Amino acid sequence: MIAVYPGTFDPVHYGHIDIAKRAAELFDKLIVGVYDRPQKRVMFPTEVRVAMAREALADVANIEVESYSGLTVDFMRRHGAQVMVRGLRVISDFELEYQMALTNRRLAPEIDTVCLMTSLEYAFISSSIVKEIAFAGGSVSQFVPPHVERALLELVKRRGEGAVGAAL
Repeated sequence: MIAVYPGTFDPVHYGHIDIAKRAAELFDKLIVGVYDRPQKRVMFPTEVRVAMAREALADVANIEVESYSGLTVDFMRRHGAQVMVRGLRVISDFELEYQMALTNRRLAPEIDTVCLMTSLEYAFISSSIVKEIAFAGGSVSQFVPPHVERALLELVKRRGEGAVGAAL
């Protein structure tokens, strides 16, 4: 069975990696779908987010990472995916995920949503928190892989020098 784990992954962090690796154990193939046109502003361009996710998940043979635009259910149909994987950290996540699952079910009745509870050690991590820490000068090494930390530090440095990084 093919599953899709969609998100912006801006940037990918250990919570995302935890969900992806656990989902890969449940399904024959997991496609990590990096959404390229989110409503929210992203820090890294799509190709960088894809590259960071690919490197973070390179050790899992049945995971593929690719970008997409448009409806997630249409992306899933193109890949023959039957299940959407979502991660839940806190109760407020459930409300949004429940609404999205019901909407997606209406758009694509053949697709189910499976929510995995984030492992306790990653329950507080979000991409927004990681970015906030990085731009405030704090260390993000415990939240993201080394290659993502380097990319964040470079972006912070460029911003500090007056350059506007990515889509900021």
